[in-house]
Amino acid sequence: MHDRLQPPARRTPAALSRRSALVAAAGLLAVVLIAAAYTLAHALPWPGSASRAATGADSRAATAGIDAGLDTAINGIIGANGGYQVGVALLDTDGGDLHQYGVEQPFEAASTAKILTAAAYYSLVEDGLASLDDPLGDYTSGFQIEAMVQDSNNDSWSLLMDAVGLSRLSDYAASLGISYDAEVNTLTTADMAHLLAELSEGGLLNREHTQQLLSYMQDTNYEDLIPAAVPDSVTVFHKYGLLNDELHDAAILSSPEGTYVLVVYTKGAGLSDVPQRTAVIHEITEAVTAALF
Repeated sequence: MHDRLQPPARRTPAALSRRSALVAAAGLLAVVLIAAAYTLAHALPWPGSASRAATGADSRAATAGIDAGLDTAINGIIGANGGYQVGVALLDTDGGDLHQYGVEQPFEAASTAKILTAAAYYSLVEDGLASLDDPLGDYTSGFQIEAMVQDSNNDSWSLLMDAVGLSRLSDYAASLGISYDAEVNTLTTADMAHLLAELSEGGLLNREHTQQLLSYMQDTNYEDLIPAAVPDSVTVFHKYGLLNDELHDAAILSSPEGTYVLVVYTKGAGLSDVPQRTAVIHEITEAVTAALF
């Protein structure tokens, strides 16, 4: 279920332990860090808000949107890379229709499903059944969510899934209209796009938890997939997945021109063709951003 090979994280386990020790030892520092995190969460742009700001309809009218030309371009990229299984979902969060390309059947979701686990735990907090300060492993559950999403830490993922419960996790997904079996960890690109759209529009969690989760998705330990092919003018919130022959990325792309969800799942022969499939993800991302931003 978990990613067995991950790119080196910026923060090693030793560094994480040092940070935890410092926080525990210095009460004043903890207060400062909490205040800083609160300020960051409230300062972080809310995806989708730009497209509903003053620029509004004028900026949206300046873009072609998800049209037949973009559909043709994405299908062309997938067709030219027939040696891999590629599934793509693209969605305008401002009430747009879902566009799917290539494989529509479920993939093994790898670490992209960590966003679902994070949302399920946050929902327990919002229902009063858990707290982000609850001990979980050697740290708090809030710390484990950050490590799971930002550093793709699999130990944190295991702890959080155990805390939620596999049955409850699948039930939570079903309540969102998502078919997810936590035992096999499979998702379609459409389901992942639906999850990110709900997160982006504030329909998944309360504002504080939405902003916190998005902040963890904005600067992860592996930015070489969708983020590497996005213009500087576009803000990216994403979660990648790398497991054996699966290479995925799922992202919210936001700018004044609008907010879109782009999910690209790929399955190849193994780790040997990761560079080639990375190039496919880049090509699809570049086609999407050129058309929409």
